[in-house]
Amino acid sequence: MSWLDDPDEDDEPEFDEASVRVRPNPKANRPRTKRRPAHADARIARVLGVDRGRYTVLVDEDGPDEHTTSAVRARELRKMPIVTGDRARVVGDTSGDQGTLSRMIGIEERTSLLRRSADDTDQVERVIVANADQMLVVIAAADPEPRARLVDRYLVAALDAGIRPLLVVTKTDLADPSEFLEHFVGLDLEVFTSSIDSADDPVGGMPLERIGAALVGHSTVFVGHSGVGKSTLVNALVPAAKRATGHVNEVTGRGRHTSSSTVSLRYDAPGGGHGWVIDTPGVRSFGLGHVDTANILRAFTDLDELAKECPRGCTHLPDAPDCAIVEAVEEGRLGPGGAARLDSLQRLLETFAKRDAGPSRDARDAGAARDGA
Repeated sequence: MSWLDDPDEDDEPEFDEASVRVRPNPKANRPRTKRRPAHADARIARVLGVDRGRYTVLVDEDGPDEHTTSAVRARELRKMPIVTGDRARVVGDTSGDQGTLSRMIGIEERTSLLRRSADDTDQVERVIVANADQMLVVIAAADPEPRARLVDRYLVAALDAGIRPLLVVTKTDLADPSEFLEHFVGLDLEVFTSSIDSADDPVGGMPLERIGAALVGHSTVFVGHSGVGKSTLVNALVPAAKRATGHVNEVTGRGRHTSSSTVSLRYDAPGGGHGWVIDTPGVRSFGLGHVDTANILRAFTDLDELAKECPRGCTHLPDAPDCAIVEAVEEGRLGPGGAARLDSLQRLLETFAKRDAGPSRDARDAGAARDGA
């Protein structure tokens, strides 16, 4: 053994750790990790409505354990809009017992989104409902007067979202809607009207069986101007809904907002089968700042095919030079209904022609999303 191998106790360093200060973790003993649990036990639930941050969801839809429960959103979803019609993954106590609360930790992929903006110049969109495949537009033949441009806006939003539009006309005992409905002859639009002698009928003489048949197997969002009878129709289809109804102001001719929130209601058909009725608050404006005009043309399949022969950048409006669609209609190649379909297309496109031209400041202040009355 060498003398180098002999340890020298005097040369060994001494470590005194008595003065070391360790800062405690104020949140927890374990540092927060970005890894999240897989939640393999999560259940899929339909969002039926929201009230002050608490969501009513339907668990095990159409299954033996179908029931509703309350849920809140997880922290990671706080910046994501969760709306009626969404299909959420929920964990926690999903029994639905009184006092229980589950938690939404994710949203399933949406099949459609119905959106609107504050006005046509606003690119910030507001999601109204998710996963709807039909839109039922409710208008009144009179009191309040029907507004074609507001209906156009509903149709544009539906076509942009890939949702099939339907139209219901109420209060036909007060006025004949035939002239108004001529504006929409060119569209593939199913129309339901109340009977003429419906003054003493609280439902307005609506063909409830026909409307109900169109709802079976679908998720249908009901939209309409305030005071047109939308909530009355919802109550007739779903008696347990008990949606508040109002009246039209005789001075202003405007309806009063009665439905204050969007809610999903199950419609059970008398002959079997069911669908979902999504009732929304009445609106007086519907901004379309988020809409892609190409989606509107695609809804007119025959006209969209002809548009491939148009010059680049063609607007398809009456003053558009060398428009293949306009020329085909003038030559009669689209049959007797071609002119009506072109007129419907141009009415919808004119909304965006004004938007893309850049509205004045006064127009923006007045709200380009107004119904044009």
